[in-house]
Amino acid sequence: MGIAKKDNDELLLELQIELVKMQKHIIEQKQRVLVIFEGRDAAGKDGSIKRIVEYLSPRDTHVVALSKPSEHENGQWYFQRYISHLPAEGEWVFFNRSWYNRAGVEPIMGFCTKSEYQRFMKNVNTFETMLVDDGITIIKYYLDISKKEQKGRLLDRKNNPLKQWKISPIDEIAQQKWAAYSKYRNSMLIKTNHSAAPWTVVHANNKKLTHLNVIRDLLCKVNYPNKNKKLLQLDADVICTWKPGANGLPTLEK
Repeated sequence: MGIAKKDNDELLLELQIELVKMQKHIIEQKQRVLVIFEGRDAAGKDGSIKRIVEYLSPRDTHVVALSKPSEHENGQWYFQRYISHLPAEGEWVFFNRSWYNRAGVEPIMGFCTKSEYQRFMKNVNTFETMLVDDGITIIKYYLDISKKEQKGRLLDRKNNPLKQWKISPIDEIAQQKWAAYSKYRNSMLIKTNHSAAPWTVVHANNKKLTHLNVIRDLLCKVNYPNKNKKLLQLDADVICTWKPGANGLPTLEK
């Protein structure tokens, strides 16, 4: 069932007020929070992050969307370029794509070797556990959309003059490599879902429901005073902590 635009806007605003309350607590308690957004090309990572950070403190909120590594960075330890962007005390950091490029985009596009991919998959859980043990809260989202929905969104990027900056060579072959992305996605979810930093999967065909449910889930995952729990009921058809096999969500599309 859809949500009327007025109702959606009012609900979104109420949830954004909760985000401000939550950030105030993060700052006061000197917490360090890292939110990772991964997903299909055009799955809505940009839009979800935009709605979350719209009213947050720009001084204490950072969105990280790194470009391709430089020649110098290619000679570093793989995780090294991300470390300087990790949250300090009182900071909330959002990765719009992250080190998980090496779990999907890079091997599919030939940007890393097979051994580099395997080494990443072997080490990433240990790396994340080390960050969590040091006090960083890691929240990971994978946004999934149907092949038909992706096709429409990619076409919209081409035709919309305000979205030209989103077009990339990787987008051009996203549909052609659909099956490969599915294969690597499944492997990533299976092998990198661990107790210190589990995956939450979002079925993101409906943008408005995606935004509402991702914000609700974020608010559920961090404790803060005077939480309005009445606003935080999740739609189980849209978002759920990932589990192998039956996970309470529609089957991920192959």
